[in-house]
Amino acid sequence: MPERPPQAWSSAAEDETSWATWRVRIRMDDRPGMLARIAIRMADLECNILGLTVLPVPGGVLDEVVIKPAAGLTKTQLIKAVREEGCGCSGITDADVRELVDASAATLTAASRAVDDPARSAEVLREVLAADLVTVVPLAEANPARTEGGHRMAFAVDGKRAFVARRRWAPFVQLEVARAEALLGLLESARTNVARSSVVTCTDGAMIVLRNGQPGDADAVLALHARCSADTLFQRYQAGARSMPRRWLHRLLMPPRGLSLLAICGKEVVGLGQFIGGATGEIAEVSLLVEDAWQRKGIGSALMARLAVLAAARGHRKLVAMSLPGRDGIFRTAVRAGLVPEQPEEEGLIRIAIPQGATPRALGEV
Repeated sequence: MPERPPQAWSSAAEDETSWATWRVRIRMDDRPGMLARIAIRMADLECNILGLTVLPVPGGVLDEVVIKPAAGLTKTQLIKAVREEGCGCSGITDADVRELVDASAATLTAASRAVDDPARSAEVLREVLAADLVTVVPLAEANPARTEGGHRMAFAVDGKRAFVARRRWAPFVQLEVARAEALLGLLESARTNVARSSVVTCTDGAMIVLRNGQPGDADAVLALHARCSADTLFQRYQAGARSMPRRWLHRLLMPPRGLSLLAICGKEVVGLGQFIGGATGEIAEVSLLVEDAWQRKGIGSALMARLAVLAAARGHRKLVAMSLPGRDGIFRTAVRAGLVPEQPEEEGLIRIAIPQGATPRALGEV
């Protein structure tokens, strides 16, 4: 049958066996005896079949075989033998015997790593797809129709970003794409679950609700600012404003590349936290505002801990915050939240590390 030439090996590798195992993808008609013919031919070549996965594709099947080749056998010779049996070799690449685990178990294990540390999502997706490279780009730059050397797939995530997977050695098949989409769906569900509303107890026994801010909270947030003292507002905004202009409220509640978090008691918003992701995606800027009457009751540390969890779910590894000279409130709040702040820099910038696998329980929310 006609077959596109494989694209995954270097010219130097064609002439010698430099790896202990190979991953071979063989396109064949879905009829009895075809796999047996390939197995017999590989046995004739003294290849040891270590693993087999059948990938359904339109018009036939794609068998992925992991083999230990005979000494001296080249990839070119193996491809020729496969084609002589009426099959096509759509890809061949070096493999690792550690990859010989059940695909479902491997995917679930990989997913658990990404749930624990969302910053590793691209790495986990690359592993699940057996891709050469996975990069994160803005959604507008993903361009699923784009073609380039090798094979390429784009997966949209969170409405703002996309993972772009590239692989030279073989095309992506639908089963792999479905597996990757299921993985990303699971990670999105985990991220959304992290963002759910939660109830925490203040040090005086009062109960407050933490939830994400929405545009409809504008009046309540405006009232929060009206109840805060000038000193509290100055520490938050480092400016002498005595009130919050209404035109700023939407940006405060729905910041670009970030989110807001409200602390609510009854119908009143008594605290407001926010983070905004940086250009690189690794760092997010965090800020807090707690009404004077509710300060020193654990609301600031609860907001900080929850913001760290939400930031980690978006792949951020570190927070930064501004602190006025001589004021250590943000530093102490980060410590109480279970984070690891560095001493403030001269300009008042505090860098705060987010522990790997940050969760509300791990960060000890009040």
